[in-house]
Amino acid sequence: MNEYSVKHGMPSVSEALHRLNTIITASRSREKIIKLVHGYGSTGVGGSIKEAIRSHLQELKSKSLIQSFIPGEAFGQMMGFDSEIKTFKSLLEKDQDYKKSNPGITYIIF
Repeated sequence: MNEYSVKHGMPSVSEALHRLNTIITASRSREKIIKLVHGYGSTGVGGSIKEAIRSHLQELKSKSLIQSFIPGEAFGQMMGFDSEIKTFKSLLEKDQDYKKSNPGITYIIF
């Protein structure tokens, strides 16, 4: 699984979303799953980039442009992603953040 970051250089929300779209376009045809590092906000309670990315991914999922996504913290909280975690366990369990409940990442499934 490849890892990509949208947080380098403290981007604006719009720049982070642009980076996300570039990553998705480049990865969609070559990979089954990627790990996106977006950070979790400087206060530690959830930043605007994380929230915007998750909202955008939900929109892409509803348009069938991605298969699904799994927030990093879904491994430690009931967030409604249990089915995705179970379905893609064989791909996820190889990652160092698997089951670590990391709110600064999101797995994207194509």
